[in-house]
Amino acid sequence: MKNIGVLALQGAFKEHIDIIKSLGHNGIEIRKAKQIDHLDGIILPGGESTAIEKLLKDFGIKEILKDKIENGLPVWGTCAGMILLAKKLYGDEEAHLQVMDIKVRRNAYGTQLDSFVTKEVIEGVSKKEIPMVFIRAPYVVDLDEKVEILHKVNGNIVAVRQKNMIATSFHPELTDDTTFHEYFINMIK
Repeated sequence: MKNIGVLALQGAFKEHIDIIKSLGHNGIEIRKAKQIDHLDGIILPGGESTAIEKLLKDFGIKEILKDKIENGLPVWGTCAGMILLAKKLYGDEEAHLQVMDIKVRRNAYGTQLDSFVTKEVIEGVSKKEIPMVFIRAPYVVDLDEKVEILHKVNGNIVAVRQKNMIATSFHPELTDDTTFHEYFINMIK
């Protein structure tokens, strides 16, 4: 059994916790820096990235989390989590954790009204189609050669991996499919 934390300051964390538990692992809501010490991996959920970053600073978690990720803690950022991980943000906005060699455009698909769901095979993750929920989703507009592209939708980069880090534009936690959570848990040694 692995201890998987989900940052629970704001956003869609409960859905991740439920899936982690359904897969037989310990899902832990993370609200304090000291909780990060004993994790095998952590998920940065969707939500509002600017609000999450403010809370990371207010609760004294930001620098500890950044240090843990840079020292190999497996991390998966979904939607706002992708924005938090990026080293650069489109439009010269100040990036947040700045740990992943990607440049991300927030709300790249438009407004809430432009949200959509699609179903595609993500090679390297699963041979079956995986449902992908995009809500005011970001996508990657530039990346370093150290970053592997896991998937594109309509030519846009929506899933990437770099060493111990993965980031997705979409929300696997808002579907009944557990494939991507299994993929993340399996990348934890």
